Amino acid sequence: MRALRHLNKYFLKYKYRLLIGLVITIIARVFATLIPSFVGKSVDVVQHYLDGKITDIAEVKSGLLINILLILGSVLISAFFTFLMRQTFIVVSRFIEFDLKNEVFQHYQKLSLNFYKKNRTGDLMNRISEDVGKVRMYVGPAIMYSVNTFTLFIVVIGYMISIAPELTLYTVAPLPILSVSIYKLSVAIHKRSTVVQEFLSKLTTFTQESFSGITVIKAYGIEPQTERDFTELSNTSKDKNLDLAKVQALFFPLMVLLIGFSNILVIYIGGQQYIDGTIKDVGIIIQFILYVNMLTWPVATVGWVSSIVQQAEASQVRINEFLSQEPEITNTVTQKTPIKGNISFDNVSFTYDDTNITALKNMSFEIQNGETIGIIGKTGAGKSTILDLLGRLYDVSSGEIRIDGTPIRNLNLLDLRERIGYVPQDAFLFSDSIKNNIKFGKENATDDEVYAAAKNAVVHKNIIGFNKGYDTILGERGITLSGGQKQRVSIARAIIKNPSILLFDDCLSAVDTETEEEILQNINKISKDKTTFIVSHRVSTTKNADKIIVLEDGKIIQQGTHNQLINTPGHYKELYLKQLSEKEI
Repeated sequence: MRALRHLNKYFLKYKYRLLIGLVITIIARVFATLIPSFVGKSVDVVQHYLDGKITDIAEVKSGLLINILLILGSVLISAFFTFLMRQTFIVVSRFIEFDLKNEVFQHYQKLSLNFYKKNRTGDLMNRISEDVGKVRMYVGPAIMYSVNTFTLFIVVIGYMISIAPELTLYTVAPLPILSVSIYKLSVAIHKRSTVVQEFLSKLTTFTQESFSGITVIKAYGIEPQTERDFTELSNTSKDKNLDLAKVQALFFPLMVLLIGFSNILVIYIGGQQYIDGTIKDVGIIIQFILYVNMLTWPVATVGWVSSIVQQAEASQVRINEFLSQEPEITNTVTQKTPIKGNISFDNVSFTYDDTNITALKNMSFEIQNGETIGIIGKTGAGKSTILDLLGRLYDVSSGEIRIDGTPIRNLNLLDLRERIGYVPQDAFLFSDSIKNNIKFGKENATDDEVYAAAKNAVVHKNIIGFNKGYDTILGERGITLSGGQKQRVSIARAIIKNPSILLFDDCLSAVDTETEEEILQNINKISKDKTTFIVSHRVSTTKNADKIIVLEDGKIIQQGTHNQLINTPGHYKELYLKQLSEKEI
């Protein structure tokens, strides 16, 4: 139960609702407990008439009518308060589910990129959906039925003791056996629940990856293999669920057996006590039978609740596993700092934790506000890493990055990222309208600002050519658009922010040279007062930059202007001549 202690803060948050639910439960159970008493009194009235203790038939009818009305009233009041009980506890469970999902999601957003490299999307989704759902069953139905059962036991057994102590002792005798059985089964359920949730995560991950990569699956014609793999994983998951179901299936028969045994004891022992005069009225035996059967469902739910608690424990352990992970990138500065965009790298080195690859090695350079720097190099040279470090998606391993003379770690992280317009190499668009995807960079942007950003990204004409124009809804990851269109919408999204720093990570690779030239001209106009980084494999993309650095194996091997570099023997000149000859061909 240690893992479930994490939920105590939510119980405190909704303590008043829970206390009201407890009071309502007690009222509902008290009125429910009165019903067997009135039934017993009705039987006693008939018995007294048959024994001759009552001779007036009108008195019998009057007694029966009063008891029937009392039974009906108790049933209605008990039902009404039972309804309120369910409304109270179940609503609280939904509130806690909402809070817990938000807590998990907000924590996901705080965690660094390394976390997402080490964990699969399907597993993340399963923990915030299936696992939180299991926990909700604990904070809702499990607690409700636990309170209901506990209250009913106290009221019923207290009343039973008051009218027949010895018979009560025989009636509750099977309960210790029940407790031991529940404990043994609970341990088995906990182990199996953990395995079931783990396999559900694997199944979710496989499904998510298959749907995301459906284009590749179809292109390579591996649908049969994918289906076989899915079937194999599904069968394994099914077997684990059946193992759990077999253990859970033991609960209800065990409860019925023990309650049935209690009924036999009531009839036999109660009958003996009635014969020898210890119990004077048959109605008491009838009451006890009704009380025992009244306890049947609550006792049966003990097993069900125990199962829910064990599953919730297993799920909360998985949730806590992620919640306990501290983000590597933290925001330690609260005050806002204006950012102009003067940037310097001072002997910066960086090594990726997951691969142990050193992407940057003692790198140093400077760029002033209003300047544009081009970054060229082979794949894996460290180009994208520079941009990731500027956005503090990672922190440097050694050295220091300064913006306007302030170490980047000493800047407010939210302000820093707010002042950066970033276009990643892999353009990601959301399943929303094109307009909203562009406005993602500036939520309160006007339509005119959206159109202006799209025109600067040279995608406006493409968008208005769609049937619904800017209101066109994109498929997952922007699959509705071509590669070049996705890149240009991403550029528009960055431009509309009007940031101090613009980062373009090889985001023109899918557009033709003419469109590229038009976009670069527009970028040059809007970035006159901004610091701009342009990463590319094409010399044509970076040739107008104020400064160009050439990377190889995480080091700067050349730097200068385009004219300086094409007149200097080296990698840049070779790349320029090669791309020039390819263009001529």
